[in-house]
Amino acid sequence: MPHDFDADVIAAVLRHMNDDHTDDNLLIARAFAAPSADEVEGSVMTGFDGEAGVWEITRGGTTAELRVPWPGGAITERAQVRREIVALYDAACARLGVEPRPHA
Repeated sequence: MPHDFDADVIAAVLRHMNDDHTDDNLLIARAFAAPSADEVEGSVMTGFDGEAGVWEITRGGTTAELRVPWPGGAITERAQVRREIVALYDAACARLGVEPRPHA
């Protein structure tokens, strides 16, 4: 059973991702949505647990859930969430041939 994070942790991460990293959400969705990732028009992070991040993606006017496992495996700590989202971003850039920006 995946680890469940506290509601305040989830809310803070989602607010940050959806306010400050909208382009990253779309990049991750385009890299990991199958079969027609290039048709993804929109992506909003809607949740996460210890196993994966979850995005609501829009494709052709239809929404669907996209669940992407954390690259490093299961997590249980808040600090690990950032590490895994950054790893997803880097993996998405590699898949799509996009130069990743430096991480602060």
